[in-house]
Amino acid sequence: MMEDMLSIKVQIAERFYPLKIKRQDEEKIRKASNLINDKVLQYKQRYTDKDTQDFMAMAALQFVINLIDCEQQQNVVSLEEELGNLSSELDDLLK
Repeated sequence: MMEDMLSIKVQIAERFYPLKIKRQDEEKIRKASNLINDKVLQYKQRYTDKDTQDFMAMAALQFVINLIDCEQQQNVVSLEEELGNLSSELDDLLK
């Protein structure tokens, strides 16, 4: 099982973080760190009077808002599917 692990370093907002990860997660983790760095850079360019901690906080807030939106959309889809199933069952019972 240990052979599936990989040691990598990712750079996030000018700091390096050593991680021990599952080999299959490397691409996802590197993509995530790139997205964070891109968002931090956008905030750096927009707000020159703030520091990196502020940029990281704003990026985290934006990503979590997006996550909550996705979860809510997923819940709506699940609810719609469940209602569709119930409707079908009711139709079957009423026939």
